[in-house]
Amino acid sequence: MQHEGYKIRDQQGVYFITFATVQWVDVFSRNCYAETVLESLRFCIKEKKLSLHAWCLMSNHIHLIISAQKGNLSDILRDFKKFTSCSIIKQIENNVEESRKNWMLWIFKKAGENNGRNKNYQFWQQDNRPIQLETPKFTLSKLEYLHNNPVKAGLVEKAEDYLLSSARDYNGGKGLLPVEHLSAAYTLRQ
Repeated sequence: MQHEGYKIRDQQGVYFITFATVQWVDVFSRNCYAETVLESLRFCIKEKKLSLHAWCLMSNHIHLIISAQKGNLSDILRDFKKFTSCSIIKQIENNVEESRKNWMLWIFKKAGENNGRNKNYQFWQQDNRPIQLETPKFTLSKLEYLHNNPVKAGLVEKAEDYLLSSARDYNGGKGLLPVEHLSAAYTLRQ
């Protein structure tokens, strides 16, 4: 059950959202699984009118700053998590080169058995921890936190060097996903 403080109340608001794999399994250390997440985000942007303002995919979790142009942000997230979960589980099952296959599937199956809302496997932890971004100062702090995650983890020296994030989009480059700069939604000046 979600904590009452963490709920998407304004479906057109801008939210900072984080969700992780069950047991923080490092699934996205493999590019094939990370690409499934990227493809699904591209689909949500194009077909479901998701506005992706910032993102960072780490080995076992993802940070997003998102809003919905039309529709319901909760529904978009639910569909995104369901699709990526099913797709990645299927990829793991069929990946003959995956040395961690049995271990990962066992963890996801155990988590699914302990959750009455799942049939077989649970890939993502259930809580999204959505936090609505209502002030420019708070928004900027979440944007910096998101982009500095790989730096803090010791993966890169500069945030814009991390390929699986929007940091390069905010530093004059072009990243892997279409990003709507937060400056379009907010004035980030203090």
